[in-house]
Amino acid sequence: MSKNNADLLRTRLRAGRRAMSVAQRQYGNQLLCQQLQDWLDTFELPGNDSGDSLTVAAFWPLEDEPDLTPLLRAWDAVGINIVLPVVIRRQTPLEFHRWDAQGVPCVSGAFGVREPPRLAPLQPDVVLVPTLGYTLGADRLGYGAGYYDRTLHAMQQSGHKPVSIGIAWDEGLLEAYAPHYAAQPHDMPLDAVLTPAGWIPSRPTRISAGKAATPPPG
Repeated sequence: MSKNNADLLRTRLRAGRRAMSVAQRQYGNQLLCQQLQDWLDTFELPGNDSGDSLTVAAFWPLEDEPDLTPLLRAWDAVGINIVLPVVIRRQTPLEFHRWDAQGVPCVSGAFGVREPPRLAPLQPDVVLVPTLGYTLGADRLGYGAGYYDRTLHAMQQSGHKPVSIGIAWDEGLLEAYAPHYAAQPHDMPLDAVLTPAGWIPSRPTRISAGKAATPPPG
């Protein structure tokens, strides 16, 4: 897909988001948070270099994005390490720094994204990826800057494989806009995508340390 076609597709996806009602968004946010909590309750995931606590990389929502902040506050309250992305330099992998619901407030960083204080970066066990468009095979179309593709690729190259979950609205299904959409070679596939309607293609599960897979059918 050419850059112009990808940009046109992003424009159409953004328009679909804007057309959602406030009630749709609120209900969708509730469904997303509940499904993520149910998943985390079901699967025991190992901790990382910050100790025994699970570390989840999340994101602070921009306009029209799903809002997971109530869940992040609840996870923070029970000792889960919540980290948020920080752009250190343009066109380089992201770093993830600790967010404390009761700590120093976030500041506006690159692209208007809210960033936590830059302390010691942590490696996440789970990465919740903001997702504009997605396919039924869990391919992701982002916003065009490529930060998450670079980040997931760098993690993979270093031998670290977090569970990657795209967070999207149902309206982002790419097949509805471009039936023959195909991911580009630099696009990093996700372990799963979660929308208010459910998991695509299915819930991820941990099969060994540092590796995620989807469960077999049935």
